[in-house]
Amino acid sequence: MTTHQTSSLLLGLAAIVLLARLLGALARRLHQPAVIGEVLAGIALGPTLFHGAVSDALFPAGVRPLLSALAAVGVAAFMFLVGLEWDAAMIRGSGSLAATVSFSSILLPFGLGTLLALYLMDDYGTGDRTAFMLFMGIAMSITAFPVLARILTDRGMTRSPLGVVALACASIDDVLAWSLLAGVVAVSGAAGPDQWRILLAIPYLLGMLFVVRPLLRRFVERRPALTLTPTVFAAVLVGLLLSAAATEWVGLHYIFGAFLFGVILPRTGGERLRADIHERLGQLSGTLLLPVFFLVAGLQVDLSGLDAGGLGTLGLILLVAVGGKFTGAFAAARLNRMPLRQSAALATLMNTRGLTELIVLNVGLQLGFLGRDLYSLMVVMAVVTTAMAGPLLSWIIGRPADTAVRSGENTAPAHTADTADSANTADTANTVSSTV
Repeated sequence: MTTHQTSSLLLGLAAIVLLARLLGALARRLHQPAVIGEVLAGIALGPTLFHGAVSDALFPAGVRPLLSALAAVGVAAFMFLVGLEWDAAMIRGSGSLAATVSFSSILLPFGLGTLLALYLMDDYGTGDRTAFMLFMGIAMSITAFPVLARILTDRGMTRSPLGVVALACASIDDVLAWSLLAGVVAVSGAAGPDQWRILLAIPYLLGMLFVVRPLLRRFVERRPALTLTPTVFAAVLVGLLLSAAATEWVGLHYIFGAFLFGVILPRTGGERLRADIHERLGQLSGTLLLPVFFLVAGLQVDLSGLDAGGLGTLGLILLVAVGGKFTGAFAAARLNRMPLRQSAALATLMNTRGLTELIVLNVGLQLGFLGRDLYSLMVVMAVVTTAMAGPLLSWIIGRPADTAVRSGENTAPAHTADTADSANTADTANTVSSTV
């Protein structure tokens, strides 16, 4: 790397961090998740404004591969932290309500997304029609667990019945969505001539769950006072990177390996260790690596040539994304006898897409499931659906100052989590939301 590339990289990173912090703080002042401002920072530095003059000056062509590499590390770290905080207790404490709402809020938008893909096929379709249709269905089905947790934490709702159910639904949604995406990547031939490697994904998964996980649990149980020393932290990072590399090599995306390694780390007995890992890795990821990812994502967004036809397509995308997710979640909640207002609030929360959607969209762009024009419109959809969640929630159940009173309502008869599970869910939400 030349001196010019080094100085350009360091200058560009400084600009990314500064702009992300400024726009993230502005977003919070407007009662929005910081991720909204950080995504807009990436778009602002991209080709949408000034025909890319700012991005060309700050990020020359020789620097961009380095930024992409840092962004990949950031996404892997983020997915590991999401897996680290995924808690099965959320699901157990919510009974059948969380499961039915999650399935309904995925199946309906997934079906509508595939139909939308058929309509958009002529103008935006890629070479693989089946992969394009399936990917559009998945992209419409995403719920961002970390952003949802951030919204609930800011409102003091993580221990409320509505908050517990919402977190459980989003938790199930995450696992289902990642599983669907892994399936699409596996059957699409994205691994190229070495597609046979995908067969190794099954023994890899079984080995992680039934060999590595018990070994890690036994290791932690024998060391109840285990703390995050530099050696332990290095071991965690090595495991994260090796797991991510393994899934990338077999033909899946590296995000799946990073997420899975977070899931298999022991919860019982390792609470202090997990909290320390999240604090140390989360600060680096949230302050530097994820803003770089937003920049890399924003460089692919070009809305400068958006015309009336593009606006019409964007409106249709928003209609399918919002309508499908809201209708599916709302109908399932009502069928489970959840009150009208809380059903609408839950359906609104399930529409938050945030960073999770951006990661999925970038996977689709990298693997050729999406073209840049449709990718740009889908990024706008992710921003809009995330930004609208807070104001809509305030309109439905009141502003945060009123939420404590409303949260005492019986939102889900016969499905309310017990005290222990509610506490676990709240702790998980507070930890995860610090990342965004």
